Amino acid sequence: MLQNTETRKTDALSLLRDYIDAGGYGAGDKLPPERQLIDQLGLTRAALRQALETLERSGAIWRHVGKGTFIAEGPPGMAPDLDSLTNLGRQLTPMRMMQARICIEPALAREAAVHATGEEMTAMEQILQRSRAAATWAEYEAQDDQFHRTLAESTDNAMLLSVFDQLNRVRRAVTWGTVNRSSTRPPADHTSFDEHDAIARAIAERDPDGAWSAMRTHLKSVSARLFP
Repeated sequence: MLQNTETRKTDALSLLRDYIDAGGYGAGDKLPPERQLIDQLGLTRAALRQALETLERSGAIWRHVGKGTFIAEGPPGMAPDLDSLTNLGRQLTPMRMMQARICIEPALAREAAVHATGEEMTAMEQILQRSRAAATWAEYEAQDDQFHRTLAESTDNAMLLSVFDQLNRVRRAVTWGTVNRSSTRPPADHTSFDEHDAIARAIAERDPDGAWSAMRTHLKSVSARLFP
């Protein structure tokens, strides 16, 4: 069964890559909406989204809530060197990684409070609802990752989004070790729930300083839990 699942993932990714190549899509071009891709490629929504996520993680495409999916800017040789980013992650300690996030992500939250669209704010609220309902830590962490990226998208600044994506790729490469979990899912009083709510609320209220402060408070709280 696992082999069949992995085969489907590979087939979906190959179909999507072939579709992009055959369509002559170049840097900055917008891909058709998911519904159209599902019909044209004969994929399920889940398979298509997994393929899109793989391309996004590799830097081949980028997605913006409410605007669509785009081919990444710049010729192939100008894309961030993923091997270099991975090597950088291996040189950083987890604490140094958190320090970098504390420097950068509050500034992104400040910009999001100025530029986020109503649709992006709604998307963030829906993500937070799904994170509270997560049945496992893995599901929660996927929603957590999506919340922070949607916030970065909300800056309406391709350079800032690129900085976040590179920061996030390095974060994934950092060796965190084993995090001990005392439960199978986040408890109802998990502190990040209220911290995320505070960030989203400040953005919705168009409060740049409040968003900056709420994000900094959240990341310092995460750091304190990881490095007591």
